[in-house]
This record gives sequence, structure tokens and C-alpha cells, in this order.
Amino acid sequence: MRGTVTDLVTPYPIGAYLPAVYQEDSFVQRFTSGLDDVLAPAIAVLDSLEAYADPDTAPVDFLPWLAGWLGITVEETLPEAARRARVKHAAESFVVRGTYEGLRDALRTLTGAWVEVVDSGGVHCSDRAGGCGPIDAEPAVIVRLPRALAAQREAVEALVAGAVPAHVHRAVELLEHDHVS
Repeated sequence: MRGTVTDLVTPYPIGAYLPAVYQEDSFVQRFTSGLDDVLAPAIAVLDSLEAYADPDTAPVDFLPWLAGWLGITVEETLPEAARRARVKHAAESFVVRGTYEGLRDALRTLTGAWVEVVDSGGVHCSDRAGGCGPIDAEPAVIVRLPRALAAQREAVEALVAGAVPAHVHRAVELLEHDHVS
């Protein structure tokens, strides 16, 4: 949430823009200075609006709102750099969304490390409805996390759940070592 900034001064004090007769009135000046205190945060935000739209400079608590504009979610449990990277690269990720490369890249952005992704692969199609023969193996995606990323397992599971189609079996395995083959 946006908070208040103590002693924030407005660059546009209302009292200075009033006619001369009101500029000399102490009551009017005190009254308008109270309004200045109320309006100063809004003016500060408007003066730096471009910074709010940039994932690199937006306030941390504003990142989920930016992510919402892009139709993605940003987990609060992630480190700040990973949240910023997720928002920054969201548009690029839409091009490869739903592919092996897309999942691998999203996991890289999320964890900051290369994570092993095993995809059963395979495409089945037919020229008539219901004509696709029996599938040899259940489609599956398995993500193998090094032990060093154990703390991020929940976030990885959430990302995989959102990136892999519902009919595809998915699993996140924790490796016994820190090396991904």
C-alpha cells in the first residue's frame, strides 16, 4: 500500500496561486497549507508516474498491480529481484508460453538458476474428431530442483501449475544434490 511521506512538501502550494488579497490573509494561507499536505502525495506520484510503470523503478508494493495489467501473478515470497524480473519479462514470455522453452525460461527468471525440466513430449493429431489413437504414455512434465532451491519449491510448483496444461501430469522433485544435469 502507498504510505504517507512525512514532511513532504508540494512544489505547487495553493496559497501562492491565489489572488493577492488572499495571499495576505493568514487564515486562508493556513487553510490552503492543510490542503497542500493532503495533495502533496498525489502530486508526487503524478510527477513520477513513469517510474511506477517501469518494473525496475516501481515501488515493491506496486509490482503486483503492474503484474495484474499483464495478466500474471507475482508471488510475494520471491526475492524482490525475481519479482521485478518476472514483471519485466512478462510480455516476452507470452511468445513461448506453454512450451518447454517457455517453462524453462520462466523457471530461470523465478529461481535465478537453470532448473532441469523433463517433458514427455509428443503430439497426437487426427483429421477427424476423436480419431487420435491411444496415447503411448501419459503426458508429463517433471521439474527437478537442486537442493539449494528447496526454499522456492512452493513458488516453483505454483508456476508449473499455471504453465502446464491441466491434463498433463506435473511434478516437482527435489534432488539430493545441488547440481542439475
